[in-house]
Amino acid sequence: MLKLILTDLDGTFLNSQGAYNRDYFLKLWPKLKENQIAFGVCTGKSSARVETLFPEISDEIWILGDSATRIKYQGKCIYEQLLDNQIALALIARLQAIHSDQIIIAYTKNAVYIDQNIPKIHKNRVLASYPGAIETNDFQQITDDFIKVTVYDPASRCLETVQQLADFMERAYIVASETQWIDIAAKGVHKGSTVAKLQELLKISPKETAAFGDGWNDLELLAQANFRFAMRNAVEELKNQANFIIPSNDEEGVLQTIELLLSLMEKKEGSTGEN
Repeated sequence: MLKLILTDLDGTFLNSQGAYNRDYFLKLWPKLKENQIAFGVCTGKSSARVETLFPEISDEIWILGDSATRIKYQGKCIYEQLLDNQIALALIARLQAIHSDQIIIAYTKNAVYIDQNIPKIHKNRVLASYPGAIETNDFQQITDDFIKVTVYDPASRCLETVQQLADFMERAYIVASETQWIDIAAKGVHKGSTVAKLQELLKISPKETAAFGDGWNDLELLAQANFRFAMRNAVEELKNQANFIIPSNDEEGVLQTIELLLSLMEKKEGSTGEN
């Protein structure tokens, strides 16, 4: 029986405009609750940003945010894994040496940092998502451990950049979620490991879990679910891992599939109740 649904956001649950059909989802929400199915999002977005996307029910969903380095529920952080300060600073220095024009976003428990010298167009994009971000001229002055480090490369060189970070792979988890984005977290911390922690907390097995994704950083997410769904717009590696390919993020594929799953559950319950 299905007890947990987890979805990535960008490229999966959200359309190309970064939105979703809220009315459609809120129509399905009571049915999820009625069937005692927990719902969570597993995303690179900050937990605070996720809460703004689900204002009506933000306290009722499980948020595996900040590239799944945190689990937040009912406004409280109940799980967190940090990246060692010295490892993160060494990675940032290497990233700056590889491509000085890529955008580095550094997250600690208390602040988000960006380079004050990045082009205004990119700075505005970052500040739109993180209005309180601190501009710095030297990441090396940060003394806290990190939640994660994110790289945005408008030139789409992230796959090549990750290859140049090979000597850090034993000290951190590094993944290109797509050609323009890299996420860096503590070693062994990724969507799959954090989903496993959530399953442990909820006493729900992978056999009772459904997962939706589109990118390379969703491979571990789908690996923790028996019901594995890749978007039509997903990377080929994820499609190969999935049980099903569903309509794209611009076709409300996740919502359509959740509605179908709920319908199948209702039919199964109805058939077992017949004489």
